[in-house]
Amino acid sequence: MAKEIERKYLLDLSKWTPQSEGTHFKQGYLNAQKERVVRVRIEGAKAKLTIKGITTGVTRAEFEYSIPVEDAAILLDNLCEQPLIDKHRHKEVHFGKTWEIDVFHGENEGLIVAEIELASEDEKIEFPAWVGAEVSSDPRYFNSNLLKHPFKNWTKA
Repeated sequence: MAKEIERKYLLDLSKWTPQSEGTHFKQGYLNAQKERVVRVRIEGAKAKLTIKGITTGVTRAEFEYSIPVEDAAILLDNLCEQPLIDKHRHKEVHFGKTWEIDVFHGENEGLIVAEIELASEDEKIEFPAWVGAEVSSDPRYFNSNLLKHPFKNWTKA
């Protein structure tokens, strides 16, 4: 079984500047429950169907399959819950590890989150200067929850 081990962090925007325009992502959910998530995503010129299980710690089962972009567009427009997640993803390599920085648009405008995939939950991480607070265990930051509770509606502290 495939597993995803991922940690999420907020960014210190005074220390991070995108190095490229990133890749545009449009994604939606056919099923977005705590126990399972079925996601459709168009990322640039490719499309994927992803199935994820329940998260335990920072680990969960993940299965991902390439699908035709045309099929993904139909699924996103006609079968996925709305609104869709719209973001640009930037990749930064630091100490040999790839960080994925998601800059959200639309309903989640203003939210920027960095993710790193790990080989084990206890893997040591060398943090870039722009990494801020960890939000891995905060379910508000799961993309599937941003669909139901967009960032624009969060109470600002």
